Amino acid sequence: METLKKEQKTTENKATIRVSGAEAIIHCLLAEGVDLIYGYPGGAIMPVYDELYKFQDKLTHILTRHEQGATHAAQGYARVSGRVGVAMATSGPGATNLVTGLADAQIDSTPMVCITGQVPRHLLGSDAFQETDIVGISTPVTKWNYQITKASEIPEIMAKAFFIAKSGRPGPVLVDITKNAQFDELDFTYEKCIGVRSYKPVPAPDLSALEEAAKLINDAKKPYIVWGQGIILGQAEEELKALIEKAGIPAAWTIMGESAIDSDHPLNVGMVGMHGNYGPNVLTNECDVLLAIGMRFDDRVTGRLDEYAKQAKVIHFEIDPAEVGKNVKPDVAVLGNCKETLELILPMVKKNNHETWHNEFKKKYDEEFDQVIKNDLNPDKPGLTMGEVVEEINKASQHKAVIVTDVGQHQMVACRYAKFKQSKSNITSGGLGTMGFALPAAIGAQQGAPERTVVAIIGDGGYQMTIQELGVIAQHNLPVKIVVLNNNFLGMVRQWQQLFFEKRYASTELVNPDFVKIAEGYRIESNRVSERKDLISAIQQMMDFDGPYFLEVEVEKEDNVFPMIPSGASVSEIRLK
Repeated sequence: METLKKEQKTTENKATIRVSGAEAIIHCLLAEGVDLIYGYPGGAIMPVYDELYKFQDKLTHILTRHEQGATHAAQGYARVSGRVGVAMATSGPGATNLVTGLADAQIDSTPMVCITGQVPRHLLGSDAFQETDIVGISTPVTKWNYQITKASEIPEIMAKAFFIAKSGRPGPVLVDITKNAQFDELDFTYEKCIGVRSYKPVPAPDLSALEEAAKLINDAKKPYIVWGQGIILGQAEEELKALIEKAGIPAAWTIMGESAIDSDHPLNVGMVGMHGNYGPNVLTNECDVLLAIGMRFDDRVTGRLDEYAKQAKVIHFEIDPAEVGKNVKPDVAVLGNCKETLELILPMVKKNNHETWHNEFKKKYDEEFDQVIKNDLNPDKPGLTMGEVVEEINKASQHKAVIVTDVGQHQMVACRYAKFKQSKSNITSGGLGTMGFALPAAIGAQQGAPERTVVAIIGDGGYQMTIQELGVIAQHNLPVKIVVLNNNFLGMVRQWQQLFFEKRYASTELVNPDFVKIAEGYRIESNRVSERKDLISAIQQMMDFDGPYFLEVEVEKEDNVFPMIPSGASVSEIRLK
């Protein structure tokens, strides 16, 4: 397509340029501050890619090896940078390959804008080549979506897409654009969206609710905080820390909230959830006031709902009114951005010290250490454990790395034992639990925080779902450190089969390829470790290497992750073995 001749004119006192719809998309992205896109071209999106080629000095495109990889890379980028991730694909299978990433971003509140090409307007509904109703398909897994059929719609819809994606509780937005709208011309001018009628992304704080919550906190004998990713998304790390320290309240985190507060903070008591720490789970059912801040009471956190914190007064700090009372009915709901609401409540809260109550968490930790942790980190087993690998990565990185995990046993072990000193350091697939997430997400994380060391810790099963994204790492020489913990099993499913299905290991044992040779095929430096004596030096060599590095660690084949709350059990029924 020839470059369209632009003519400038003024419409309603605003300077405009005459451009194609495809070029208008590029100008919209630049106006929103986008400098990096992940995607995969195809026929229905080719006009946009043609314009992208002309703007490559301003806008970098990363060609992933699969469209799902583009969405996960955009997620990783968004999670570490705090900016909107952008992914692009063609129509039909290109668009449908985005759906898993959209669903993952939706449930984990990740700001992302996906742009898809579509068949020309006159062919819509005709079952044309590579036509799918991606708007209909993606409606349940997007915060908002829209199909553009006229070039003139582009500026307004793109501005609205970015506003919705990043405002309030963030989430993914999909914009589908027909091919005729990409070719047609429009008089382009751009205004950022600052509001959408009937959409109120941040509820106004209610002073009476804050006062009621403060009274409960001040009167409590055993107050307890569980925080989630809302702290990170709301940039409320310092406000949370101030509340914890002033009121002397023990505080635990969901896996999506991990790293908001330093792992070594004395009032950080650990992780809640199915494979969380013993004390934070058991003592949920002994606290008298439970402050849930920026978390949504996911079933993996609550266990059996009819036995969850029934003795406690529940205060829910939440930005999304739809989450309040959905699973756990609060006694006080504090709506709003938690950065603002925590700032407002802090002066109302009295200085306190709940040392006796905090000591209960320490006692439970000692029990867990004796029965679980010391065996995970200082094992007597002949084979390597996942826990000791994570511990050595902690030491080598001095707790400063971004840790990106996939889904499974390795994810739970990494979340339990990784140590962090900086927020936005734990990148994982929480709500959807997407195997294949880690490798492409690590690409995005590395590009979203190029000054930081990014370590992807992945199981041998999930690794093979998106292994082709090694091509992106190799092509761009991204210094991602990839650690595959290989037990030749789909480990988490195997653990359930062992514990609850009488060791019937149905379709969970893997016959794996030579992962080192595959990495070498991509010209990535690589190594394999199977013995404890070689582990420390291998990890240090990986961390010191200037560039991408692949390390396979052969771990115990049938090791299990404990503690564990069995499915359908309460948090009080957590098992240590």
